[in-house]
Amino acid sequence: MNIFYTPNINNESTYTLVESESKHAIRVLRLKNNDTITLVNGTGNFYDAIIIDDNPKKCEVSILKTRKEKSLNPNLHIAIAPTKNNDRTEWFIEKCTEIGLTKITPIICKHSERKKIKRERFVKTAISAIKQSLKATLPIIEELTPFKDIINKPFDGKKYIAHCYSQNQKHFKSTYQVGENSLILIGPEGDFSEDEVTLAIENGFEPITFGESRLRTETAGVVACTTFNLLNE
Repeated sequence: MNIFYTPNINNESTYTLVESESKHAIRVLRLKNNDTITLVNGTGNFYDAIIIDDNPKKCEVSILKTRKEKSLNPNLHIAIAPTKNNDRTEWFIEKCTEIGLTKITPIICKHSERKKIKRERFVKTAISAIKQSLKATLPIIEELTPFKDIINKPFDGKKYIAHCYSQNQKHFKSTYQVGENSLILIGPEGDFSEDEVTLAIENGFEPITFGESRLRTETAGVVACTTFNLLNE
């Protein structure tokens, strides 16, 4: 299945791909008139289409059928401190988008090693991942957000903070209730500060762990996403 990202598609009977997607379809994949492709809008719709004008700059297609992707229910929101090595954060975004989640918020904490991000680059990574994994829903990727702001935002569901301090915190899989929306905070390489953990708990976050191993930031994010999806299968 050849998937193309078309965020501004609506209910048209025909649609023209942007130049970059047109070039990929016609020049790279060597598709031509009467070949079938699938468009996704990032909000849950698949559009089965057939190429009617194989122009490499403005490929036009006819929409044959619209299908709705099974929604991710419940919602998973991961707020994570970007790693110093930007490639590792992009790896986290790619893998979690493939597995399935609703929202990613990069956060800045006391021990953060990276205090600037290029959100557009993260979004491009997620777009590539939904095409690769045959998904139609693009996770929301927010701007870099201060720790104090994320813990004070209202959230309809259970809130967790994963950290490495010895506080007898529960394993996520033993405290999570299947079907429940979740917001999971994951800290930077040096972990959250003790003050941040305390502040989060005071604001309704439950301290959790993902096991005895000390995980890298991006690994913890993928484990959180994988565990959440497995528990909700």
